[in-house]
Amino acid sequence: MALRLTNTMTRKQEELKPIDDNRVRMYTCGPTVHDFAHIGNYRTYMFEDLLRRFLKYKGYEVIQVMNLTDVDDKTIRKSREQGITLDEYTEKYKKAFFEDIDMLRIERAEHYPAATEHVSEMVEMIKTLVKKGLAYEVEGNYYFSISKFNDYGKLSHIDLEGLKPGARVAADEYEKESISDFALWKAWDENDGDVYWETDLGKGRPGWHLECSVMSMKYLGETFDIHTGGVDNIFPHHENEIAQSEGATGKPFANLWLHSEHLIVDGRKMAKSLNNFYTLREVMEKGFSAVAVRYALLSTHYRQQLNFTFERIAAAANALERYIDFYNNLSDYKGGQSSGKAEKYIEKMLTGFETSLDDDLNISAALAEVFDFIRDINRLKAENKLSDDERIRALDALKKVDTVLDFLPRDDEGIDAEIEALIQKRAEAKKQRNFTEADKIRDDLLQKGIILEDTPSGTKWKRKI
Repeated sequence: MALRLTNTMTRKQEELKPIDDNRVRMYTCGPTVHDFAHIGNYRTYMFEDLLRRFLKYKGYEVIQVMNLTDVDDKTIRKSREQGITLDEYTEKYKKAFFEDIDMLRIERAEHYPAATEHVSEMVEMIKTLVKKGLAYEVEGNYYFSISKFNDYGKLSHIDLEGLKPGARVAADEYEKESISDFALWKAWDENDGDVYWETDLGKGRPGWHLECSVMSMKYLGETFDIHTGGVDNIFPHHENEIAQSEGATGKPFANLWLHSEHLIVDGRKMAKSLNNFYTLREVMEKGFSAVAVRYALLSTHYRQQLNFTFERIAAAANALERYIDFYNNLSDYKGGQSSGKAEKYIEKMLTGFETSLDDDLNISAALAEVFDFIRDINRLKAENKLSDDERIRALDALKKVDTVLDFLPRDDEGIDAEIEALIQKRAEAKKQRNFTEADKIRDDLLQKGIILEDTPSGTKWKRKI
């Protein structure tokens, strides 16, 4: 089957038809590095990771660009409050972002352009828009004239009847009620401190919306395959991106627009004022692993609201334990007499997994196929009706889908020398029948996130999920 995705522009499922045959060029709106990213941000990045990995699963080459917004109203205000340079302020949160995505196993994009490194290209785009009559200057500020772009509103499907001619908005973020000409370039004022560029447009800095237009087209071309983000990006950010980009080039900007729904917490909007605002680090401090958070964020369809609860992460951890235990136990199984059923179960899972994700990334159905497979193969194993060849094919099938899911332990997630020494010390204590000491070491290891299992073939360890 072909991959079909829901295009926000048309509100319909459409077949992915890459411009360059087997290569998919994709832009994903990245973080504004003014603070630690929260779990709502990572819900969107996780959906984009699923899309990226599934495209590769289907054999596509993926060129992904994710921007780093390191100059905007928030970053400037907060760096000035702390009395440090903009670069010093944002560097901390850039570093934290990459640490977080690595913990969550979100694959790295091919390009992470920073806005501050592309100001000259932004100035050139503004000059092009001015020449085409789509932008104008007021006291050193440059604005995009949305009334001059006939297709403005086609992504968000907004009604422009209430638009006041000449109304302007300088803020980077605003609501639909404030629809106005938006800032492409902001002339320097005292609130910007030492954050400015001396350019042909004067002394100032770019507007947020312009940054993504310039960086996406620089690395992906004037028209590319997929643009993604959260639903909160649809207006004004993505609407403004389209106007700038298509106004400058006269060409379609992106062929498919995909947006993930909001993450809510315990049924309510996440907000610091409600004391339900969490970063990844705060969730992990409560004893959950990053891979459990990955499962929890991944397992709801991207176009459905995700209700984040700690009960949900606990359930994700239980599902992961079943998944990982299946793989480990099957790896140790010696094989029995074939019943002839295993191949059917393997084929059903692989076909169902891909067919489900071809249907607008229906991850719930895809995971159901995987866990049905685990149940069926476990039953054959329990009855000793799974041959060694079938066991190997079943393991290979799980490893194949895990290139998309990425739940299995990694080769570099071994134990350090200290943990290894404690496991050996416990083995010696058991040999000497010092069960009190053995139990104490088991408990100490559990506190360190290591679970020991005594089996007929010896003691095995696994990480707490």
